[in-house]
Amino acid sequence: MAVALDQPVAHFQAQATGGQTVSLADLKGRQVVLYFYPKDSTPGCTTEGQGFRDQHEAFAAANTVVFGVSRDGLKSHENFKAKQGFPFELISDKDEALCQLFDVIKLKKLYGKEYMGVDRSTFLVDKDGVLRQEWRGVKVPGHVDAVLAAAQALNKA
Repeated sequence: MAVALDQPVAHFQAQATGGQTVSLADLKGRQVVLYFYPKDSTPGCTTEGQGFRDQHEAFAAANTVVFGVSRDGLKSHENFKAKQGFPFELISDKDEALCQLFDVIKLKKLYGKEYMGVDRSTFLVDKDGVLRQEWRGVKVPGHVDAVLAAAQALNKA
């Protein structure tokens, strides 16, 4: 069953960079941003990740932890994270469990060919594990600022 606004997010556990296992239960008490992106080291995904990197301290001040999520493997994630200096972890979702939970796999078109890919999307989960905001079909410019403003507002609520 996919997530729904103002409903608790189902428990999940996933492998992330830094040898971490990320579990929503372990993050209780902190807000969580999960941003789903198509592929490591591509221009849009790099720009988006750099935006979250550059606002990392502001997210931390808003009691919010950020995770990038894609179907790439941990080795690719570790290289991407190191090259870009990301201060947050990247979750590997090779089996698409999180992609399915958040319903981000969509039919896409590139050069006339259709394929199933990750729709760039971001989700803000409150400190009690409830989905409070979602952005789907994200365009990168200005997106991180919108997510940060929502996280700050939610943290004050």
